[in-house]
Amino acid sequence: MFTGIIEEMGKVKKIQLGSDSARLTIEGDVVLKDVKLGDSIAVNGICLTVVSHNVRFFDVDVMAETLRKTNLEELKPGDRVNLERALRVGDRLGGHIVSGHIDGVGTIVRQRREDIAVLTEIRGPAEVMKYVVKKGSIAIDGTSLTVVDCNDDTFQVSLIPHTAKLTTLGYKTAGERVNLESDIIGKYVERLMGAKGDDNTDGQTGSLSLEYLARNGFL
Repeated sequence: MFTGIIEEMGKVKKIQLGSDSARLTIEGDVVLKDVKLGDSIAVNGICLTVVSHNVRFFDVDVMAETLRKTNLEELKPGDRVNLERALRVGDRLGGHIVSGHIDGVGTIVRQRREDIAVLTEIRGPAEVMKYVVKKGSIAIDGTSLTVVDCNDDTFQVSLIPHTAKLTTLGYKTAGERVNLESDIIGKYVERLMGAKGDDNTDGQTGSLSLEYLARNGFL
């Protein structure tokens, strides 16, 4: 589990390709200070397991499913990646709850400066957009951001100078693809709304209603 607050940008040192897999060697600093074999590190928002490491680099294995569903297959040596260690119990949750499991890949449509910020518009797939709400949270390449506005197939986020400088999003341009993870709370609400009637629906058959959720403090 992660928070979407990027600790540093690492650099891809080496990529070893298998028939349907890859091993990435990534250069880091902050994330290596207390790393152990088997630790989880989010790389561009993807929860990956450290399989070897030294004081400057760590290796992660990437299976075929992850390559298909993320932008990792587009990486090349020298590329920067967002890095975050797993959340520890007792840490401040500065962003939002991020699982490190990518829901889909979006494409940057356009960017424009708005005073100190950069307003970035991203086109996302339907499986992500159904959870995107105005003023809600979304993780983009692992970075926790607030949705400024959205419609059926695009949404906007605003990057303050700090975020633009310390994450890969400040260096991306229109046409580039980004990993998207929607807020997990929306997925649980969807599941609850689709649940069949039992004791939680006052004995009535069918789906949970908005009235039921409001009456019991969920809304």
